[in-house]
Amino acid sequence: MGTEILTCSSQGFEIECKEIHDSPGRINQLVRSLASRSKLERQQIRETYKVMYGEDITSFLQNEAKIGSKVCAALSMWMINPNERDAIVAKEALEQGYTNYRALVEIFVGRKSSHIMLIKQAYQSRFRRQLDQDIINLEPPHPYQKILVALAASHKAHQVDVSQHIAKCDAKRLHEAGEGGSGATEEAVVLEILSKRSIPQMKLTFSSYKHIYGHEYTKSLKKGNSRAFDDALKTVIKCMCYPPNYYAKALYTSIKGRTTDKGALSRVMMSRAEVDMDEIQVILKKKHGVELRDAICESVPSGEYRDFLVALATNTAATTSHCHF
Repeated sequence: MGTEILTCSSQGFEIECKEIHDSPGRINQLVRSLASRSKLERQQIRETYKVMYGEDITSFLQNEAKIGSKVCAALSMWMINPNERDAIVAKEALEQGYTNYRALVEIFVGRKSSHIMLIKQAYQSRFRRQLDQDIINLEPPHPYQKILVALAASHKAHQVDVSQHIAKCDAKRLHEAGEGGSGATEEAVVLEILSKRSIPQMKLTFSSYKHIYGHEYTKSLKKGNSRAFDDALKTVIKCMCYPPNYYAKALYTSIKGRTTDKGALSRVMMSRAEVDMDEIQVILKKKHGVELRDAICESVPSGEYRDFLVALATNTAATTSHCHF
């Protein structure tokens, strides 16, 4: 189905957009039409819909969501540009009863600096606020907040090329500011390095640390005082250096109901569907003994929202699974 849309004439998009426009009350049609589309297909459908009906398809979906359709709210997020989606995720993370620091970490660690700039622009355009400033203004102060402020600075100031020499020097500084010194992590040193280095450079630094000292840097944190800063830093490093493992665990804890991060399942599914979902599913099976599609079918009530998540897991509208549309 997806391949046909890419190779057919624009008339094919017009037919599809008409089906979507005429589908109020037939949400299953929306899931079939949109859930397994690629980024390019979603963009083309959105543009065609705007030409035909004079409104953004996301507005149509949001109107459906207002009458209680959870899947339409999810589809609306799925149809917008990933930078817009991240801007909305960031705003929701900052506005909840508790700040969802993990959602913010996933954005600042998992996106390129050029994308971070576009996310900030989308945030400012949509909410008339500065994302960096909203993070700085968070109360009460939190270790994650300090790390996020440093990461925000790093996206503005870092060099494009990575350096093995800098990585070795930074690894030694981290060692001296931690297990090689008093044993307690010197936050100022860690934050300084994080604020001045790109994500690729930091990944090389942590690799150098393991090569020089024989174990992961995160293992050295366990030898300290197990403070909140160390715990936050471990999470950030895992997301940075081992994203499939990080996201596999995030999906597992969400599916099993072992997290207060209620939006993690759909957020991770959407953000990783076209990045590394296959690898995440392999790790989910290997480390946690769970098949993603089966776990979704077992934990999410039957309905269009579950069908949407299954479609993201299979990433093709033609694929069948234990759950049927």
